[in-house]
Parts: sequence; structure tokens; C-alpha cells
Amino acid sequence: MFLIPLSLLFHLSDPDISSEKPVLAPVATFSIVGYDAETGALGIAVQSKFFAVGSVVPWAEAGVGAIATQSWANTTFGPNGLKFLKSGLSAEQTLERLIAEDSGRATRQVGIVDAKGNVANYTGKECNEWAGAVSGKHYTAQGNILAGEEVVKAMGKAFEETDGELADKLMAALFAGQEAGGDIRGQQSAALLVVQEDSGYGGFNDRYIDLRVDDAEKPIEELQRLLEIHKQLVPR
Repeated sequence: MFLIPLSLLFHLSDPDISSEKPVLAPVATFSIVGYDAETGALGIAVQSKFFAVGSVVPWAEAGVGAIATQSWANTTFGPNGLKFLKSGLSAEQTLERLIAEDSGRATRQVGIVDAKGNVANYTGKECNEWAGAVSGKHYTAQGNILAGEEVVKAMGKAFEETDGELADKLMAALFAGQEAGGDIRGQQSAALLVVQEDSGYGGFNDRYIDLRVDDAEKPIEELQRLLEIHKQLVPR
């Protein structure tokens, strides 16, 4: 029996024709990748009309960097990008290396921040419109199939103007992006990943915050609810 993993979100052009070859759906989404210079935390927040977007887009390692890979996502950009960053390449150098080695680069979208807070982003010319990115000090916000450029601009502004720790700034950016129109297809899933050295359970790993909402009518609101619970349970 052949089983299709749900996390890959395949779809058929005609659900009644089960013999058709599955087609991979694009990870049309908006995300923000950021860095906190005070704590060294690195993180990603993402929302999409896509089931379980947290299983595809966010990748991060404390002291190394954070990467969001989306559109017709190449998920090897996550582990390979972190490997390049760990070897000493900057965010921009890592991006150049990933894109150069990918024959499908025209359909990819990527955002990267390294452990020094340097950022880089890329939007392939074949990503579905509207697609693009905006970057600033210690962050890059990117998206595709969006209401327009105002979505990523609102995300960047919210990140810059929000006080608090990195998770709060990333979540503020998600809310702002959605308020500005977000993914034109709607909402379905969201995720928040923040890594910081020795900040995971018991101090044994770097996974400080790792929250996902895989399928919900208002995933950003639900993700915020989960974050508030996390804040109550995890000592600061």
C-alpha cells in the first residue's frame, strides 16, 4: 500500500481519480526570520494556507542561524544552509551557495539570518505573485501569493517597533502581516521556532520555543495562545 505523508500536503487535480500522480502544493506563505542581539536567540514565525507549515518552512540552530524555505520549497535548504553557516559562511554567502546548487531556484523563496544578525533573502522569478521580501536590522520578512508588498512591509515595521523578547517581535510581525492582507488564499497553519543555547527542556538542547498550529481557522491567534501558556510554564 502506498501512503502519502500528510506533512507533504499533496493534492490531486481531481480527488475522484486516485490513480493520478500526486502534485506537490506550493508553500505559499509569509514568514519572518530574526535575531536578538542581547540573548543570541534566533527564530522564525510563519503562517500559511497550507497544512502543517511548521513541518516544512522553519529551520534553526543556536549559535548558527535560522532559515525559512518556502514557495516550491526545497527542504534541503534547511539542513544544508545550517551546515554552511556553521562552517563560517555568512547569511549572504550561504544563500548564494544554496541557490547556485539548485536547478529549481526560480521557484524558491528563502530567508536567512546568521548568528551575527546578518540577513539575506531570495525570491525566484517563478514564485507565484505577489512574492517578495523586505529586510532590516536583524530580520528578513518574505512571502508569496500575498495581498501585496504591504504585507512584508507591515511585518518589518512591527518587528522593529515591538518591545520584548524575540518571540514577541516575531509574533507581532505575523499579526501585522495578516492584518495587511496576508496570504490571499486565507489561513490554515502557523508555527513559531526560537532557539537559544541551553534553553530547551532541562537545558539539554537549544529548542527554547517550538510551537505549531497545523490546522485552524485562526492559526496566528491560536499560536499566540500557545505562546502565552509557554511563558507561564517556562522560567525566564
